[in-house]
Amino acid sequence: MELLTLEKWIKRFHKKGEQAKTLSQFIKRATVRSASHDIPLQQYMSDKSIPKQDIEMLFKIIQDRDEYLIRFYTMSLRIQQEHVHIEEKPMLAKSMNNNEHPLYKNLIRNIHYKGILKDTKSGLESVPTYLDMLEDLFLRDIIDYKILTPSARFYMKEGRLGSVFSSFFFRASIMNPYLVYSLNKSILKGTRIFTPTLGWSSYCYGFLECADVKEYVGTDVIEDVCSKTQDFANVWRNEVLTKIYCKPSEDLAKNKAFMTKYKGHFDVVFFSPPYYRLEVYAGEDQSVERYKTYEEWLEKYWHATIQLCWHVLQKGGRMCYILSGYGSENTKEQYDLLGDMNKITKQYFKLRSKQLMHNKDVHVTKHKETAEQIMVFVK
Repeated sequence: MELLTLEKWIKRFHKKGEQAKTLSQFIKRATVRSASHDIPLQQYMSDKSIPKQDIEMLFKIIQDRDEYLIRFYTMSLRIQQEHVHIEEKPMLAKSMNNNEHPLYKNLIRNIHYKGILKDTKSGLESVPTYLDMLEDLFLRDIIDYKILTPSARFYMKEGRLGSVFSSFFFRASIMNPYLVYSLNKSILKGTRIFTPTLGWSSYCYGFLECADVKEYVGTDVIEDVCSKTQDFANVWRNEVLTKIYCKPSEDLAKNKAFMTKYKGHFDVVFFSPPYYRLEVYAGEDQSVERYKTYEEWLEKYWHATIQLCWHVLQKGGRMCYILSGYGSENTKEQYDLLGDMNKITKQYFKLRSKQLMHNKDVHVTKHKETAEQIMVFVK
């Protein structure tokens, strides 16, 4: 299981044979990227009345990039031995927070850093990914226009460069393995687990930290995530029977061998399903690529996946998923994601409980809490 070292991370943002340049050379060479086109930095400074000292501040950040890169790696990608195996008590059943002990996310971010920071796109608007923005800025002298907004320049002067980057540029959401661990210990109490998505290996991580788990089966459509999850399981707890399929969950429902082998087999099904088009993952078999309308997606992806979950779950077994309607009100289609998905689920399962899961989003002006629903159903 290959991990990203600090040396490799820093090296990614330095060109071979890169030569130092002056502020004047930078201003002449650099461009500012907007949604529609690139503008020479000199022209953009004039058009937006940006003082030269603010560009000098940004130029120094680029020249001293290692300082920021080390800080980001330390906070988000470095694996600390005290935050590898979970030793904390699980969160209480009614107090689930995805940001509790967040350093457990670092191993997941490290293993899947490119998928999380670059390959997954925002489905709501054309927001550059975090890694695309850094590569443009540090390697190509291309500045995203949001970095030069008055608010961004203000916070950079306050020493809050990380908050600016986190606020304006997209990173895929991650589930905390400690949350998965806590859910299973406090609510689900599963021993044989099936997950219709892999959640960047975080589900596998959280469940394998539970000593009572004897079997874990999962599926996903991103080949890299599938192979890395299997590798992770082999290293983490090879005594647990683990099988990773690389297929869309709705296609597994048509696989006779799978459906026969796992009929009524699992005591827990768990996942956080894709939120339709709110995050767009890499890969041709993604559900939003296969099904072009919301109605078709609900029927051919979600309905089929729920039927699969019902089939493989034993009587009395629990299905849990985490879901939010966040952002769906901002789309052209104006759909009720949470209501529509739960309506289909209730055709097959009895709702046992629902509660809020809290998750903190970092923003340059405030910290806001976004609530997602933890839905627990029984067959």
